[in-house]
Amino acid sequence: MEFVTIGGKGSSLTPSSLHSIATSTSKAKIDSSILEKLSSSPNSKKPFKSSAPPRRSDPKTLTLEEESRAALVVLLNKFLLADAAIRPQVPLLIEETLNRSFSPESLDFGSSINLLLSILSLNGKNLDEFGVTSEEIGVVDRSFAEINGICALLDHNSSMLVTVVDSVAALSCEAAKADVAAAFDMPVSGDGNSIKDETDVASDMKDLLFGSKFVGSTNSDVFSDIPIIHGSFRRAAKAVHALMRVELNSPVRVGKTSCGGNGKGKALVATVLPLAMSLLSVGESSLGRAKLTIGSVDDVGLRSRVVEVFEKSCPGVEVLRNGFQSISIKAASESDYIMALHEIYDLLLKLRMIIAWEAALALFSLEAAELNERTQGGPFSTAETNGGNVNLERKSEKKNKKKKVLGKGTSVIRQLIRDKLTGSQDLADALGVIIKWAQELTSFFDPKDPELDALLTKVKDIVESNEVRRLPKIPKGTRDFGKEQMAVRERAFSIIVGVFKRHGGVALDTPVFELRETLMGKYGEDSKLIYDLADQGGEICSLRYDLTVPFARYLAMNNINAFKRYQIAKVYRRDNPSKGRYREFYQCDFDIAGQYDVMEPDFEVLKVLTELLDELSIGDYEIKLNHRKLLDGMLEICGVSTEKFRTVCSSIDKLDKQSFDQVKKELVEEKGLTVETADKIGSFVKKRGAPLEILSDLKLEGSQFLNNSGSVIALKDLEILFKALEKSKCIHRVVFDLSLARGLDYYTGVIFEAVFKGGSTQVGSIAAGGRYDNLVGMFSGKQVPAVGVSLGIERVFTIMEEQLEKGTNQSIRATETQVLVVLLGKDLALAAELVSELWNAKLKAEFAVTKKVVKQIERANQSGIPLMVIVGDSELEQGVANIKELAANTQVTVPREKVVEELQRRLNTASQSFSDR
Repeated sequence: MEFVTIGGKGSSLTPSSLHSIATSTSKAKIDSSILEKLSSSPNSKKPFKSSAPPRRSDPKTLTLEEESRAALVVLLNKFLLADAAIRPQVPLLIEETLNRSFSPESLDFGSSINLLLSILSLNGKNLDEFGVTSEEIGVVDRSFAEINGICALLDHNSSMLVTVVDSVAALSCEAAKADVAAAFDMPVSGDGNSIKDETDVASDMKDLLFGSKFVGSTNSDVFSDIPIIHGSFRRAAKAVHALMRVELNSPVRVGKTSCGGNGKGKALVATVLPLAMSLLSVGESSLGRAKLTIGSVDDVGLRSRVVEVFEKSCPGVEVLRNGFQSISIKAASESDYIMALHEIYDLLLKLRMIIAWEAALALFSLEAAELNERTQGGPFSTAETNGGNVNLERKSEKKNKKKKVLGKGTSVIRQLIRDKLTGSQDLADALGVIIKWAQELTSFFDPKDPELDALLTKVKDIVESNEVRRLPKIPKGTRDFGKEQMAVRERAFSIIVGVFKRHGGVALDTPVFELRETLMGKYGEDSKLIYDLADQGGEICSLRYDLTVPFARYLAMNNINAFKRYQIAKVYRRDNPSKGRYREFYQCDFDIAGQYDVMEPDFEVLKVLTELLDELSIGDYEIKLNHRKLLDGMLEICGVSTEKFRTVCSSIDKLDKQSFDQVKKELVEEKGLTVETADKIGSFVKKRGAPLEILSDLKLEGSQFLNNSGSVIALKDLEILFKALEKSKCIHRVVFDLSLARGLDYYTGVIFEAVFKGGSTQVGSIAAGGRYDNLVGMFSGKQVPAVGVSLGIERVFTIMEEQLEKGTNQSIRATETQVLVVLLGKDLALAAELVSELWNAKLKAEFAVTKKVVKQIERANQSGIPLMVIVGDSELEQGVANIKELAANTQVTVPREKVVEELQRRLNTASQSFSDR
């Protein structure tokens, strides 16, 4: 028997290792280095108490031996990870217990002392001789061994069952001749509009069934819903696995405050409950497919007997639903989370049995169908009509008959499963064969069976081989852009660059990735969204989060004191994709760095922003504006400590998405503010309106802001700024909003955010910026004040594209082609000569050598090309060419040498006419 080593430097306990020990497939072995560490620790010599808390009279045992053993594995690992004085003989005692046989009734989980006493009793020891310390009792208390142990078993079993249910469902699709063409044809998008687990299931099913001649025309929800139901199962299993990776290896902090057993149970059950719902759904779906397979039996008598034995031997829908209902009641009542988790595990074991029955029926159906092809009898009916023992492996005598074939994936799965089944079966004992196969497959689908790994590995190889040549997909949160979209983007970029250059901006480009140390500590709580690149033995780098920090790094690195720059480039954020929110997107930045008079660059940056949004013609918008020093003054007036300013600002920044009651709850429960302080903040952040009106209100006699030095500076700055914006006739776009916080740590002065207000398109913020006087100094120690704006161009594109779809914006041509040259015939050289004359004259032209002019006229119309030059054999003989103007549907003939001149004249006339309008 193999050993699983627990403990040691860098090691971690996996659900797979835990399951191996819990099911007695492997023995537990403590790493020798951790035992040496425990033995050499001064705390290990500490005198211990021979007395202990009294044993409780309410013993509690786990139902299954593997659950009890799993709990002990968790407890052993927690002792080895504990931040406490632990004697080495305690983990050694648990190791000795794990490596012996015992019944689940032998361990009493009613209390920490009960468990320790029962472990001692199992090993022939008593508490008076062995003793126990308060720290050791504390480890047992805080290990939550039973809960974590059962959850780890659920994790390992469900992770392996995910692949099994897909494989068996694929066999059922063939056995019942399911119509799978539409069911598994699910497109994938990278913008968060498709569910990855569902599309992955659909793709895997297509791979398994690739090349199958058995799938047919049977339509049923139990087949079409496979991606949805199995995708949900995958998602639930992943959630449990992600939780258990942390729970199994988190150290116990004895003496530190932690959640109680009820709280821990509540949290784990909340995560595992969706898995229980998925087990119910998968079970119902599997039972439905099994019944359809039975329905394919032609012999009525045999079909009724199969139904009878199936309903008697296989758990049914009512069993599953009653089990889930019991789980839900226990979870909701908070009476016994351990029993709720046990019942979820029991539900999983029932599902394994159902899947085994589905597999047995599907396999038997396919075997019978193959035999039917050889003997020309009815499916399942050969033994009934002939009354003899017909061996399933008898070779066909019909050599010339075309044979149906399974899918390339399912044929491998069928053979692997068939090899596992024992003996030679015959159709005379059809019921006996199905029952025996169901029993054998129930054992085979148990992770304890070492041969199950071979099936799972083979299925993984099949789906990763991409045999079906499934369409490639792009990562979530990214997009491809077709020709029409690119036309919109190029037009927008042209407008943006024009505005930037109008204000004297010069272009700058920086690397797409920076040293990680450059980016960290600049974005507050949003630092978790930074994409880190894999460490390949060199510098530790991350993809840039924005363009502002790289700009500040550039200024510091090159000792630049003044710079008015613009940059249009992609940035990357590990965010959750949604409408208008991507993981890869363009930012368009305009920044002014250097020493200037008060509010001079701030005014220009805001003016640049209004010009951008006006000239892009997106519709109505507003620019919310505040001042960081005014915000800090407000927090100081409300009694918030200085060290909490930034984290409180991050909460206030959510007011555009959440109600104040939600933000207040976060401020009180997570940020540690009193209710009174939060209410004071609420009274201030509700102020918003016309800039000069709100400013006047804040400067009224008796205003608390006038007694705060930082707020006084901010109010003076804003008065200068608002007067400049008023004179530039753009102040009507600005709203003074005291709730605007901007969560980034580097802002020091004016902050602002533009929000789209027009139409039904909801995209959130479309631009933002502010003053950041200290950012450059973070890199060089030399302060270079700066202010900038960043346009969220992807969200602007979303607005522009939707306006185009609704016809509220002018249409955009994907091509700028002015002339289409069509040479009727096959002479490329003549076409090359003519079109080159146009290119040399700087005309935008395309060409085609063809015999079908009508298709080229359709092409020109669809692409919006205004002019065509058409030359055929007669035109070549006469030395002329036809020029066709598509909008007017007119055509003229001109001498060959005058073609370019005539095209230029017509294009100039059209251009002048357009400009006059």
